[in-house]
Parts: sequence; structure tokens; C-alpha cells
Amino acid sequence: MKPDLSTEYMGLKLKNPIVASASPLSKSIDSAKSVEDAGASALVCYSLFEEQISHDANELDHFLTTTADSYAEALSYFPDKGEYNLGPEEYVDHIRKLKESLEIPVIGSLNGVSNGGWINFARKIEEAGADGIELNIYYIPTDAEIDGQSVERIYTDDVRAIKSAVKIPVAVKLSPYFSSMSNMAKKLDEAGADALVLFNRFYQPDIDLDKLEVYPNLELSNRWELRLPLRWIAILHNNIRASLAATSGIIDYTDVLKVMMVGGDVAMMCSELLRHGIHKISDVITDLQNWMNENEYDSISLMKGSMDYSSVEQPAAYERANYMKILNSYKM
Repeated sequence: MKPDLSTEYMGLKLKNPIVASASPLSKSIDSAKSVEDAGASALVCYSLFEEQISHDANELDHFLTTTADSYAEALSYFPDKGEYNLGPEEYVDHIRKLKESLEIPVIGSLNGVSNGGWINFARKIEEAGADGIELNIYYIPTDAEIDGQSVERIYTDDVRAIKSAVKIPVAVKLSPYFSSMSNMAKKLDEAGADALVLFNRFYQPDIDLDKLEVYPNLELSNRWELRLPLRWIAILHNNIRASLAATSGIIDYTDVLKVMMVGGDVAMMCSELLRHGIHKISDVITDLQNWMNENEYDSISLMKGSMDYSSVEQPAAYERANYMKILNSYKM
């Protein structure tokens, strides 16, 4: 008898915890269909950027030439505008076609900062049939006069604006760079976020010392990057209403198990699929089922949250002790 892999993510009933995160795999119907056939329980479409919606040419040029590679789905640091993703109307139409072709939930993705007209496209994405929206907020406060509370307000204001525009669930994909992640998660939860996706990977440029130029340095995620999402999902589980998703560093079934045990609802895969192929999804699902049978887990729900921070009597002290142990264990 196969174990029950079903889970619930921001109100969506999913057949298993494997979700294909925003990537080029969603840009064609054929590859999206392959993702579904391989066993993914949901698909997050590649992002529609705020800059694509803006009609201000100067603003568009500024964003394209200064921050494009900061986004998870960007392919170059200084992209040619003609090679940029499909425009907003084409994006909405693509969501519609994905919904017509797939049986699994399709989640649209909005990537932006300001609380402006681009948010109105959330409603269009909903009207196209999307089952949810992933809000990917990217903002680097380079102005020293902007304090942390002002930055946090940008996030919560965006969430409230999106939630007031649509009825479908809204996830927030955010970075770990907040002075109090727990408090930020609580604020987003209170603002109405249906899920938190932990964490976004901000690709930083490198320096070519021969040409004395800035150049892109895009690297796919590695397993060690999962440690940070695992830690924060373990902390946040049962402390906020929103669902929790882990992204970055999901390589095989062992990573999915860890995400479930610390309290995650889904594990989002991207880099491993781009690196080794879409078939990796079916491999992960098979290995997950085998491990659960061997270890007598009838369902995902039985293991979910079994190793979160509520299982530890003094989690803060445990982390401190573990920190000291690790540092003192290194031998020259």
C-alpha cells in the first residue's frame, strides 16, 4: 500500500509536497506538461515583473540595467529588452493556456516593489484562472535614510493591496535579510499572506578583473542552501497561520523529508530540474514513498512538524549550544 503523500498549501489540496517553482520550465506548455506528467503537484509560473508593466521608459531602463539579475528567474545581469520575458498581456494569456492544458494547480508570479498599477495585474492573473499568486518582492534599501520599519511596510502594504484585489490565495516569497524574521513573518501573516516561501535567492554580480567589468554569475542552488529555510520553517511552524514552503537546495527525497519534518507544507524544486532534468520529480516521489514504507509512515501528515522547534524544550539554548559545539569541534 502506497503512503499518502497529500498535503495542503495555502488552501490548495495537493497530491504530494513537490511543487515546481518559478523557472523557465513554465515558459512552454510542453515543458509544463512534462512537469505535471513527472508528478509535480503544482506549478509556479515564471515571474511577471513590475518593470514589464510600467509604461515609463526611463523607469524600465533603470530597472533593467541595475537590478535585473537580482531576481530568481533573471537570466542575465544586463538583459536586452527585446529578450525580456513576455509582456503583461501575453503573460496573462500564457496563464490561461497553462490552465487549459494542466490538471494541477497553476500559481502565477508577480515580481515587484511599489504599491502601484502593476498590482492590478493580480486580478487579471486571477481572471485567467490561476489557482494562486506568488508575490516575489525585491527591494534593496540603498538610501541610508530609509529605516527598517519603512522597508517592512513596503512588503506588508503590497500584500494588503494584492489581497484586496483578488480572492485566490497569495504567497509571499521573501529574503532572509530582516532584523527580526519572526516578527516580519508575523506581520505578513497579519497582512493576509496565505503562505510564505523561504527563501528567495538574490543573484549577485561578480567582477571581471581582466576587463574591469561587472558580469553575471548565476549559479544553481546547492543542498547546503536548504539549511536556512529549514531553520526558519522549524521556528515558524505553528506560530503563524500561513502555509510554509521551502525553496533553494531541494535536491532529493531526503531534503523533502526534512522540510516536512520541520513543519513545511511543500518543497519547491527548480535548480535540480534544470540541472538533471524534469524526470527528477518522479525519482524523488518514488524514493519518498519507499522511505516512508520502510520507516512505517502512512502519510505525510504523520511526520509534518515532528522535528520543529516546539519539540525542543529550550530551542534558543539548543541553538547556542550547538553553535559552540560546532566551532569547538574543528580540528587543525
